[in-house]
Amino acid sequence: MKHLIEPQQLKDQLDTTDLIIVDLCNLSLYQQQHVPGAVHLSGQHLIAGVAPVPGACPDIPKLSAVMAYLGIDNSKKVVLYDDEGGGWAGRMAWSMDLLGLNNWQYLNGGIVPWIKEGFVTESSANQPNSIDVDSMIEPCSKTRIQADEIINSLENSDFAVWDARSPGEYTGDVARAARGGHIPNAINLEWTELMDRKKNLRIRDDAQQILDNLELSKDKEIATHCQSHHRSSFTYMVARILGYENIRGYDGSWAEWGNLEHTPVELGPK
Repeated sequence: MKHLIEPQQLKDQLDTTDLIIVDLCNLSLYQQQHVPGAVHLSGQHLIAGVAPVPGACPDIPKLSAVMAYLGIDNSKKVVLYDDEGGGWAGRMAWSMDLLGLNNWQYLNGGIVPWIKEGFVTESSANQPNSIDVDSMIEPCSKTRIQADEIINSLENSDFAVWDARSPGEYTGDVARAARGGHIPNAINLEWTELMDRKKNLRIRDDAQQILDNLELSKDKEIATHCQSHHRSSFTYMVARILGYENIRGYDGSWAEWGNLEHTPVELGPK
């Protein structure tokens, strides 16, 4: 899997000159221990942070400036990880895909297996080798989907919505917007269901089977969302790792959908 790398594989490549390792962990953890050579990035730089849809994508020039700060272009190999099983790493992967930067790999399980399995860490901060911002970047439409596009696709049998929220949010028992519930016919698979806690939060070996059983198969056009496109950044990333080509992230997510007046909503289990 070209977008996935195991700790041992990364260890063997740490001396590679064109390697950029991006640590999206809590800053206090980074200051204590991180993968040697990793540069730290707060995930807050990857979102707009403006109510009522704080998880929305920032302006493309701002996102491009983040990549330039990190020194990321298409000539580099980029490894991403966090300390929560893949939420912020997934958001970084989605953001890179949005900018046409497909040269990322996810450190399977993030920093958890790296530490628990005894790989060497360091505590000293690393500074990125920043580059000039590429002002010619055009966002990739295959990466991001908007609310009205979802509405217009709901009657399409080849289209599916992957809701990565908790079952309570899905049914509407837990409402985190003006309206609770879910997008009509959306399929609920909470993001943590694809993490293997017995293997230090690595992606489950049977992830593809789980998705196929839920009719979230590779032949579908899939939109994935949660409340803020954090949890669904992980589900987007997992799909990309598995080889999905028609997966898009809805960065407005329920924070937008549940507060709009024209979006259809269903309550209860499917």
